[in-house]
Parts: sequence; C-alpha cells; structure tokens
Amino acid sequence: MPMTQGYEEKKYMMGDAPDYDRSQWLNEKFKPGLDFPNLPYLTDGAHKITQSKAILGCIAYKHNLCGETEREKIWEDILENQLMDNQMQLARLCYNPDFEKLKPEYLEALPAMLKFYLQFLGKQPWFLGDKIGLEISACMKSSHFLPRPVFTKMAVWGNK
Repeated sequence: MPMTQGYEEKKYMMGDAPDYDRSQWLNEKFKPGLDFPNLPYLTDGAHKITQSKAILGCIAYKHNLCGETEREKIWEDILENQLMDNQMQLARLCYNPDFEKLKPEYLEALPAMLKFYLQFLGKQPWFLGDKIGLEISACMKSSHFLPRPVFTKMAVWGNK
C-alpha cells in the first residue's frame, strides 16, 4: 500500500463476472471499526468516515473549502444534491443491461442538464461565489487520481 504524506491507500479487489467475488472486502468489512461499514472509508485520526459525500465533506472542512456565509452554505447544499441527482441518473444508465438502448435518450437530455450549471456559474467566478470550493482540478492532478473505473465491474459502462 503506497504511503504519501501520511496517506495510506488500501484497495480491495472485486472478482470478474459472473460472480463478482467481493470476499476480499467482505472478510475485512467489520475489522476497521466503522459505524456504517462501507466503501470507500477514511480514517482520519480518531474519525472513521464512510460514504463518499461525508468523506469529501471532511476533506473540505479540514481545508476550509466549505461555504462560510449562509448564501454559500445554501448554494453548496443545492449543488451537492444536484450533482448527486445527476450522478444517480448516470449510474442507473450505466448499470442497466439496456445501456446501449437507453444511452441516446440520456445524451439528448445531457445538454439541458449541463445548461443549469453553466447558467449558475455565469453569475459568479466559482460555484460558491467568490470562494473556491473543493477543487476537482487539483484532485485530478494528484498522483492518486484514477480517471477510471467510474463504476464497479458490474456496470455496463465506466467499469474499466
């Protein structure tokens, strides 16, 4: 497991179809002492955090990347939930066996979905107004960034 600046990454492998064996994780799942055992998880000192959204929030809090004013906090909540809705729409498509059949309809609706983000950004320099939030580009430049897979092996798209 690579260590960088106190960061330890542990990867659990999933088997191939048709069984998608998850025993490597399932054999370890309850050992880290997580309140809600799940992947991903982050141990940060005494804090043991599961759920992607909570982990991102923890990182944002630690690095002062959260909204400060009431307005920024409201925008942050709205954007976070809108992004989650859009991610769930993509996940439903990608895990659907009829992916190829449903893909054109999703792609047709995508510009209208993205238009809202563009309109919102057109009003200020960053999603949280004058303050930058959790910066994705810095994460993407990190040696730990993995552009793929987006989803697990069980997905029809984004699984490699």
